[in-house]
Amino acid sequence: MCPVVPGGGYPRPVTTTAVRPLRADAARNRALIVDAARRLFAERGLDVTLHDVAEAAGVGVGTVYRRFPDKDALLAGLVTAKYETLVELAERAAARPSGREALREYLLGAMELRASDRSLSTAVMRAAPQTEQALALRARLSEVVGGVVERAHAEHALREGFTADDVPAVTSMIGSIADRTRGESPDAWRRYGLLIADAVCPPAGELPPLVGEPLPPPTSGTCAAPRP
Repeated sequence: MCPVVPGGGYPRPVTTTAVRPLRADAARNRALIVDAARRLFAERGLDVTLHDVAEAAGVGVGTVYRRFPDKDALLAGLVTAKYETLVELAERAAARPSGREALREYLLGAMELRASDRSLSTAVMRAAPQTEQALALRARLSEVVGGVVERAHAEHALREGFTADDVPAVTSMIGSIADRTRGESPDAWRRYGLLIADAVCPPAGELPPLVGEPLPPPTSGTCAAPRP
């Protein structure tokens, strides 16, 4: 489950130092900046600039740079928050009575998170800067998801050969569909998310029908898009 950076190895931790409490206006600006960055990264991915963040937050770009000297510093805090959300999802799923239910809940939940957040895969699963806290959360996520996968295998509910390391890949695949269809059909990804979940860990009993409609073939030079 642990992500690697291109070329091997893991992202280097970003060290943090204690700082004095912020004044009320500085704290308010920081909250505006973080909220704007979270929204922009989720909508547009990691190509967002600090100038974009400043404009969305309604503050001067100098204010952003005083709080975050570069985009990596801003991303470090957001990555931690994303891990916290994933760990919370995994631990809630792990409390389900069976490994089958636990894995399906986590798979479909992680797909939904990725479908709504364009930056999730690139920030968490690639080379974004990560604090010691984020690295500890990543280790916890790997532990919990690995345990869920083991339970599902022990119940013979999971396709042979599927591992916890496959989870980020399948969520990223569904995210790609969500990114391409978000404007016209924001729920189109659910059909294919369910298809993958059923393929690797089918529900007990009869398979339910797929939701939604299949995407039409792409036209020349374009990506697949939902039917009008």
